[in-house]
Amino acid sequence: MTRLFLTVLLTLLLAACATQQGPQAAGDALGAGATAANEVDPTLRKMSADQTIDLDHGSVASLAQGQGDLWSRIRSGFQLPDLNDPLVQTQLNWYLARPDYVQRMTDRSQKYLYHIVAELNARHMPTELALLPFIESAYNPQALSVAKAAGMWQFVPGTGRDYNLKQNMFQDQRRDVLASTNAALDHLSHLHDMFGDWFLALAAYNWGEGNVQRAIARNQAAGLPTDYESLKLPDETRNYVPKLQAVKDLIAHPELYGLTLPPIPNRPYFVTVKTSHDIDVDVAARLAGMTVDEFKALNPSFRQPLIVGSSGSPILLPFDNAQTFETNLKSYDGPLSSWTTYTVTTRERLDELAHRLGVEASVLMSVNKIPAGMRLRSGSTILVPKTANSEEDISADVVENAVLSIEPDLPDTHKVFVRVKRTESVAQLALRYGVSIAQVQSWNRTRRTSFKPGQMVLLHLPVGKPMPGEAAPHPLEATHAEPAHPEPDQGPRGGIIKVSDPVRAPAPVPSSHKSSRTEVVHETRSGGPAPAATVAKRGHTETETRAPVKVAAVRGTAKPTEKLAAKPVEKFAAKPAGKPTEKPTEKPRSVAAKTLAHAAPKSAHSTVGKVAAETRKPLASADKIHGRDNT
Repeated sequence: MTRLFLTVLLTLLLAACATQQGPQAAGDALGAGATAANEVDPTLRKMSADQTIDLDHGSVASLAQGQGDLWSRIRSGFQLPDLNDPLVQTQLNWYLARPDYVQRMTDRSQKYLYHIVAELNARHMPTELALLPFIESAYNPQALSVAKAAGMWQFVPGTGRDYNLKQNMFQDQRRDVLASTNAALDHLSHLHDMFGDWFLALAAYNWGEGNVQRAIARNQAAGLPTDYESLKLPDETRNYVPKLQAVKDLIAHPELYGLTLPPIPNRPYFVTVKTSHDIDVDVAARLAGMTVDEFKALNPSFRQPLIVGSSGSPILLPFDNAQTFETNLKSYDGPLSSWTTYTVTTRERLDELAHRLGVEASVLMSVNKIPAGMRLRSGSTILVPKTANSEEDISADVVENAVLSIEPDLPDTHKVFVRVKRTESVAQLALRYGVSIAQVQSWNRTRRTSFKPGQMVLLHLPVGKPMPGEAAPHPLEATHAEPAHPEPDQGPRGGIIKVSDPVRAPAPVPSSHKSSRTEVVHETRSGGPAPAATVAKRGHTETETRAPVKVAAVRGTAKPTEKLAAKPVEKFAAKPAGKPTEKPTEKPRSVAAKTLAHAAPKSAHSTVGKVAAETRKPLASADKIHGRDNT
């Protein structure tokens, strides 16, 4: 009996112990299961998307699969304090009023979120930063702002270079998913180290660290707090952190706002592969079993229709497509790339270059994105189709140094300075010289609609085109060579008159020339220095050349209203019949002769005397120098 009693008592004790330990053990098991659901598989934790698989020597078949939901992982990594600001509700209302927009950007984020969250976890940074591309670009890696900020993280060119993001003819790493994410997290870490506060770091990411430092200094000088909410910030920066807080609230509690987030598995979306051979983008997409648009969504940094193997740039592919790409690439026996490069050494028109290379000009314009009416500048590198003689891949040196520079395909021009004789509108002057009003105003940096007498006007005119009123084009340049003597019935030779030449009457000038409102002072090839020693006048194309030797010049162009020789003409006018004619005296001489007499040095050679003697011929010849005939 005693033994039976002890047996029953022992049974009851064992049952009681089992009852007490059961719930606790079950709770531990449940907790372990919940933790495992949110934790990353150990094999997956070791794997990151930047661990590139070299398909020439490796395989993607052994990659592990993750478990759990990525949104839960993001929520568990929130570290920033909630911002209590009325602007947060304003931004929430903006997103809630646009459910389609929220749906599009969350759908786009599925391709990139895992990689960004994994990088943030590895750096022990807040996972709220994974939501920043929602604010910057709506998770669009092709986004480009008016300030030239590009990619998901919106790097401007200068900041991109600061963080070693390549920006060359073949690739813009500001759009590269891996490189831009790494640079953005480096930049944010730097800003947090600088300010010691994530809200200030975010403000500096948007506004610039120098601006935030100056805002803090102003508050310090005024004895004011220096936290984010106390600083005087521009509207965009003032709303920047509230926008991030609004998106954080949507992700943390989507059910409260009637949102349904797309499920994102807690595993990598893509794997990176590479090959050392050049490969066309469409060929790579075809080998991976993807459309070109799907391929570019993961590889938005490639700016050309090919991927250059020598650059070492990784190719991002979804897991399933990566295995397909690997299999097809190893069995593919066709040409991987159909493009190579060509560098011009002089300015080139595309039609001429295309004819020389044996391709269509439209092909070169399309693949290089060159608009019509443009030409290549010297040193430009363009893509051209491969030929049997150009099967080699593009070198790394070409990738790093290639530049495509274009300019309008316009005739060569030279600079011409014109002096306005009378008040004249810009429209009239532009019409006379065959240019536009906007060009005249741009060249002279003015918004005026007219020019005043004596004002100098700069024009860029085509080389070889006759000036208005001239018979044929000729360069107006200072020269010291002895010109050939013209025939008696010709005018001045090319506008150059030397003191050693006899002064001859020029050919009669049409009346339209006499009424010209402008005179060409000098002209030079565009971009070259103007010859300071040359002065040319329209109408008579007469020039004044100041050579190193002191030489007097003859100026014979007079305005139509001027009467330079009026008084001498009156003295030598014909007398009435029956009265003797007075003998001419030496006193009245032509203006040209006076100019020569006063300008020549005292010790001048007899050449000056010969010129002066020529000018003392009967007055009719002297008057014709001025385009007049009083006989």
